[in-house]
Amino acid sequence: MTRGHTRGIEGEPEPFTDPLNRDRFPADPWRLTETWPATDDLHLTETLFAAGNGYLGMRDNPPEGRDAHTHGTYINGFHETWPIRHAESAFGFAKTGQTMVNVPDAKLMKLYVDDEPLLLAVADLEHYERCMDFRSGVLQRNLIWRTPAGKRVMVESSRMISLDQRHLAVMTLKVTMLDGDAPVAVSSQILNRQDGVDEYHVPAAAMGEGGDPRKAARLRARVLEPRGNWCSGRRMILGYQCASSRMTLAVGADHTIETEDEYEELISTEADLGKKVYRVQAKAGRPITITKAVAYHSSRGVPVRELFDRCRRTLDRFRTDGPQVSRDAQRAWLDRFWTDADVEVESDGEDNAAIQQAVRWNLFQLAQATARADQLGVPAKGVTGSGYEGHYFWDTEVYVIPFLSYTCPGLARNALRFRVNQLDKARERARELAQRGALYPWRTINGEEASAYYAAGTAQYHIDADIAFAVSRYVDTTGDLEFLKGNGIDILVETARMWEDLGFWRENEHRVFNIHGVTGPDEYTTVVNNNLFTNVMARYNLEQAADAVRTIRQTDPAAYARMCHRLDLDPAEPGVWRDCAAHMLIPYDEELGIHPQDEHFLDREMWDLPATPEDRRPLLLHYHPLVIYRYQVLKQADVVLAMFLQGHRFTDAQKKANFDYYDPITTGDSTLSAVVQSIIAAEVGYEESALDYFLHGLYVDLADLHRNTVDGTHIASAGGVWNSLVYGFGGLKDLRRGLGFDPRLPAAWSRLTFRIRRRGTRLRVEVEQEWLTASIEEGRGPVSLTVRGQDLRVTEDEPLVVPLRGQGPRHGRAPSTPVLGGIREDGSVITAGLPTDTAQLHEIRSAPERA
Repeated sequence: MTRGHTRGIEGEPEPFTDPLNRDRFPADPWRLTETWPATDDLHLTETLFAAGNGYLGMRDNPPEGRDAHTHGTYINGFHETWPIRHAESAFGFAKTGQTMVNVPDAKLMKLYVDDEPLLLAVADLEHYERCMDFRSGVLQRNLIWRTPAGKRVMVESSRMISLDQRHLAVMTLKVTMLDGDAPVAVSSQILNRQDGVDEYHVPAAAMGEGGDPRKAARLRARVLEPRGNWCSGRRMILGYQCASSRMTLAVGADHTIETEDEYEELISTEADLGKKVYRVQAKAGRPITITKAVAYHSSRGVPVRELFDRCRRTLDRFRTDGPQVSRDAQRAWLDRFWTDADVEVESDGEDNAAIQQAVRWNLFQLAQATARADQLGVPAKGVTGSGYEGHYFWDTEVYVIPFLSYTCPGLARNALRFRVNQLDKARERARELAQRGALYPWRTINGEEASAYYAAGTAQYHIDADIAFAVSRYVDTTGDLEFLKGNGIDILVETARMWEDLGFWRENEHRVFNIHGVTGPDEYTTVVNNNLFTNVMARYNLEQAADAVRTIRQTDPAAYARMCHRLDLDPAEPGVWRDCAAHMLIPYDEELGIHPQDEHFLDREMWDLPATPEDRRPLLLHYHPLVIYRYQVLKQADVVLAMFLQGHRFTDAQKKANFDYYDPITTGDSTLSAVVQSIIAAEVGYEESALDYFLHGLYVDLADLHRNTVDGTHIASAGGVWNSLVYGFGGLKDLRRGLGFDPRLPAAWSRLTFRIRRRGTRLRVEVEQEWLTASIEEGRGPVSLTVRGQDLRVTEDEPLVVPLRGQGPRHGRAPSTPVLGGIREDGSVITAGLPTDTAQLHEIRSAPERA
């Protein structure tokens, strides 16, 4: 699969081609299964089969330790800091880099039979299966190994990171000699890989480096300073403190063995290694089962000795309860999750099982990234890899919080608490940039700005509006006024103050509020005046802050008084915010009938994307930023994203005109883009393009379409898959008076079913080609909703069935060539071209064909 408008012979659309090898990865709606191992795509499968719970994450490196592409175990928010050295510094530049630490690896359970190690890369395997089950949340691997001595051994292993108990992971290894007796040894280890060596003293490659800004920087000095190690007969614990950030960590492992065979056991610990060894005289047909419970605890500064005690309590509880209790709790958590969040797709094609599998894989990634984040942020890669150094971006608020608000509101509240907790840091950052209110950092772990490149980082002031949008979406969806009155209002007020202070007034024919010197979501256009996305979202932020203050004043005078005191709020401020919002400059070009991405966007020449060789993409890896900034070319949807988040602000005609203009010059170099393009393509009637873009987003990680899944799962894109299904094809509209629906079901799909919560009531919504059915599954009715302008109510008594006359306009596929020939205000004509080097390369490559 490739980006967007894939065409075959004579420009005809190419049919969807399943990007996975289904012999190796069967299409199972509830599991991702691998039927044979491979070493050439370890970088990918380690991410696809990674396990996590939002706090703790483990890449699926083999228990044997080898072969692995990128060893990784991560704790959300656990990071090292380092000074950012600018070649030419300036006031207000980010000073401190933050990088998520690859914490000690407790996955290791090495197996030896007749003193021969099991290594998949060279093992003679009669059977192999690796499977992540989305309903049990357990990763399992089963194989039959014929040893060099010709003995057959069944090896069954499992790994589970608890969604119920934040700090717990459970691993098992079951070894059965199928024929012949043999000495069997298992070496269970905890190994600090972060500080430069693996168990064979080979320099680690876990923290990649190079010219790709999407990858994590490699820390050069020792990171984890040993602060103690301890062991007893079956338990070992190691403790560390980060050299610079001074964060602390302890990791402990507890072991049990079940076997009828004779065995001996050894245990030892040192600064960077803990080792528990079992030596068993294995008899044929008699299984050996080893269970390894692991606890990780971290802190911003609690002494390591206290973290040792916390590990002991976690492991003691597991020892008392037994592994089945943890597995049952895991299943129960996921049963609740799927009851609330599952999306079912029924299509007429042979690919239905494949699409359903991919949908659930993406939703499962969202569960693994958020379940126990517990007032931490959601890193761009979750806890599945080191990409973007474990930083939190605006992605969470725009792509993930809406999903959580409508399905798992408790998790949404937890994620927003993270922004509440970092509000003081945001206030400090605003003052540093000479602003009132609060300015959240574009990328961060600890609340400080970590983006060394301000033009595409700090200048993205829209982060404030994105966070305010998430707060408003959560409160409106859940009705949680306690959160709003407690701290949500603080975010809304302080971000509104920032916009009022950042913007300024100009009066010509009209009085207009302007915002200059900012960067929108599109990182290929930076530091501009009146970026449309920023202004549209800032307007919403200002309005929502004023509305929220009024709501609290009217419903809870005591809370209003506390808020005014806490925030030193002048009663006149909300009126000023409304005035700024009402007069916000929203760029619009009458000649072209489109909203320019920013005030001077149309002054640039257009980048000829169709003529750009594939080996020169993504553009950010092949061109200096200044080259890219001179053109009309987008890394990701910008105006189109604004039309999704604030759809009521645009007419149907404007949406189509804007999409037609921007889609052909959007590279899709960001994984945040395709899912949004899918939503608007569906709304304006480009059904085929909507499905193309949806499938791209659906398989962005499963098929490694951006060639960086090695760095971890794209969590925001996974959230975007849900948005594409529910908002795009399901036609969900966020209305203040209730829910709205205007479905756009693809012609090849017979049914789409999803669940959403509204004010404590869970609705089941089924969209078919000719009907929309809504029913109350949990909670009380009635629920008000609007279907294509018709106001309706769902009661508890019976489902609401609404006939649909088609699925909106049908225009086929969106145009793939840039809209040229438009006249700018200065009278010049918009044309398309390429930077010289690319044009020359293209000429050289095309010459033999022309000859």
